[in-house]
Amino acid sequence: MSGNPGDSAFRVKRYPFYLLNRLVSRYNSIIDQRLRAIDLDIPSWRVLMILGEHSPRGAREIAEAAVINLSTMTRIIQRMSAAGLVTTAASADDARVTMVAIAPLGESQLAQARQATAPVYAHLITGLEPDDFEKLITLLDRLHDNLEPIAPRTG
Repeated sequence: MSGNPGDSAFRVKRYPFYLLNRLVSRYNSIIDQRLRAIDLDIPSWRVLMILGEHSPRGAREIAEAAVINLSTMTRIIQRMSAAGLVTTAASADDARVTMVAIAPLGESQLAQARQATAPVYAHLITGLEPDDFEKLITLLDRLHDNLEPIAPRTG
C-alpha cells in the first residue's frame, strides 16, 4: 500500500504516477534534444508519428491519440501546415471536420525523426524480455482503462 497516497505508509517512489511522470520527463528531455537537431518539436513529432500510421485523419482523432486538447492541437496543425509538414482540408463527409494529411516534407521529417528517436527507444528497452514488455503494455492499458469510469466527461 506504500503507493496509495491515502495510506500512512505512502512513499513517493512507490507511487506509479510519480514513476510514470519521471520516466516521461526524462524520455522527453532526451528526444526533445534529438528532434530539435532536425527542426522538429515533440508535439509535431507526435502528429507525424500518428499520421505515419494512417493519413489522413481528423484533427480531433489526432488530438485524442496525441493526448493534447483540441484547441492546442488546432494551433499545432496550423503551424505544421504553414511549415509544409501537413495539409488540411474539410472532410468530404462532414465539412465541420478538418482532415489532416502528412505532406511529402512531413514524410521526410518523419523518416528523420524515426532515425533520431529509434536509438533512444532501443536503449530504453534494453534488458526487457519481449514478454516483460508485453506485460508492461498490458498493465499500462489496464491502469488507463481503470480510470475511464471516473474520468470527467468533456465535450
